[in-house]
Amino acid sequence: MPMPFPLVAVTATSETVRDIPRVRVNRAYTDALIRAGLTPLVVPPLAAEQAEALLARVDGLVLTGGDDVDARLYGQSPHPKAEPPDPARDRSEIALVHAARRAARPTLAICRGVQVLNVALGGTLVQDIASQRPDALAHARSDARSQRVHDVSLVPGTRLARLCGAERIAVNSLHHQSLDRIAGGLRLAARADDGIVEAVEWGDDAWWMIGVQWHPEELDRSGEPWDGALFAAFAAVVSSATATASRPAPGA
Repeated sequence: MPMPFPLVAVTATSETVRDIPRVRVNRAYTDALIRAGLTPLVVPPLAAEQAEALLARVDGLVLTGGDDVDARLYGQSPHPKAEPPDPARDRSEIALVHAARRAARPTLAICRGVQVLNVALGGTLVQDIASQRPDALAHARSDARSQRVHDVSLVPGTRLARLCGAERIAVNSLHHQSLDRIAGGLRLAARADDGIVEAVEWGDDAWWMIGVQWHPEELDRSGEPWDGALFAAFAAVVSSATATASRPAPGA
């Protein structure tokens, strides 16, 4: 019998707060997932083998925002504006991406999440939009976390466009990096008016994966339906997959 509230892994970062090393994730993620009918399991950076074992015991994966991905992982030297990477988190999330892909676990990737997913699959990043794309919009709008600051155009016929029920939506924007070369297997799902990639998805139905550059967890209770629809769609596919698959029992 499937769990009434499917279990999804939610990646977390490491941070020193009040001189104590901690693992943390913004509550907006877990709140949005709970509202969608899911049970979030906050996951610290893990060794690759532990990450792969974890994916066998959960029903979905959420890759969250945060630290810059190490540029050396996609063959570049770090840009002067790049933030120091967290190697343990990079390794853990790359392992989770590959495990999720192999197991076809539904995956929702948000901000850094879509960036590390693109890198894991062989893509590259713009390391600093403001300096490397000087004609771009202001994308690092941390002053407006819950405000829709620019529009994005969704590619007609994509999974994202269908679930949003629109071809153009307004989003918040809290990032200074973005996707550059899109990895093989992924397809473009949205761009900002300045050309910056705002969303990708897996190119066929074998794996439900949507990655967005904005932060829908901060907007899912706004008056517009798009972000709530994204979490609802993720929850629906996770629940459907849970109903048709059996997970190993603890200790098995």
